[in-house]
Amino acid sequence: MPDQANEREKSIIPYARKLTSAPSTVQKDDIEQLRSVGFSDKAILQINLVINYFNFVNRLADGLGVELEDYWD
Repeated sequence: MPDQANEREKSIIPYARKLTSAPSTVQKDDIEQLRSVGFSDKAILQINLVINYFNFVNRLADGLGVELEDYWD
């Protein structure tokens, strides 16, 4: 049975989308929303770092024309 994200985890999605597609538009309210569902400042930093790490790696791979291995659909 696949894991289903709980409401707290789902609250990360709008932040991740905004940080990925329009990082300059992230504002204090976006951070406050994460705090309001119980994320600490340390957790918000970790969320931010993971999002940005994957953005970096994906852009690096795309920019170099890296293709997925054959076993990926």
